[in-house]
Amino acid sequence: MNVLAGKKLRHGENLRSKLLEVFSILYKIYGPQSWWPADSNFEVVVGAILTQNTNWSNVEKAIVNLKRENLLRPLALRNISTKKLAALIRPSGYYNVKTKRLKNFLDFLFTRYGGKLAKMKPNALLTLRREILDINGIGRETADSILLYALEKPIFVIDAYTRRIALCLGLICKESRYDDMQAIFMQNLPHNARLFNEYHALIVAHSKSACRIKPDCLRCVLHNEKRGIR
Repeated sequence: MNVLAGKKLRHGENLRSKLLEVFSILYKIYGPQSWWPADSNFEVVVGAILTQNTNWSNVEKAIVNLKRENLLRPLALRNISTKKLAALIRPSGYYNVKTKRLKNFLDFLFTRYGGKLAKMKPNALLTLRREILDINGIGRETADSILLYALEKPIFVIDAYTRRIALCLGLICKESRYDDMQAIFMQNLPHNARLFNEYHALIVAHSKSACRIKPDCLRCVLHNEKRGIR
């Protein structure tokens, strides 16, 4: 499904209002999240690849190792041996697989864009998305995280946190696919990278606070009937 032009999945104005109200409530409770935590756009890319199948605390340990070796630069990371890179990112788990994925992204970056993320930015969102998804080992969530957080493109990231809250609020069903879930946000919110960035970060914050795998619904501000969310 085209993430920008799929068919309407839900109920128009009511859904738009609901999504904006959810954002407003979460923003009021948690405030600005200043996400993604990184010192450079390239660090965001590395973090997005390393965070696959692990939690952020493990990624941070790997990032610290790379910073200590002054390797969070495209050319430096490209030139390091796979063996040394794997050892440095070991805390992130699946380190051999992730080493290959990082190297695959770097091969793409240097072959297509001379090793410079800045040269990617002028290209259209869907063009970049197709290119990144063609990189071996890069899936939709990782690609969209790179697009939104590193390249500031207006695309909504879907992850386990987003699925959990969307399911809880009745926005999706258990069988909903990535593209279906993404379309709900893309079709009913302004296409604004800052909004999508903050919204997704707030979803993550709320998921860690209340809407966990075993949700604490009594503490969930989105379950307050007086707010009319449910």
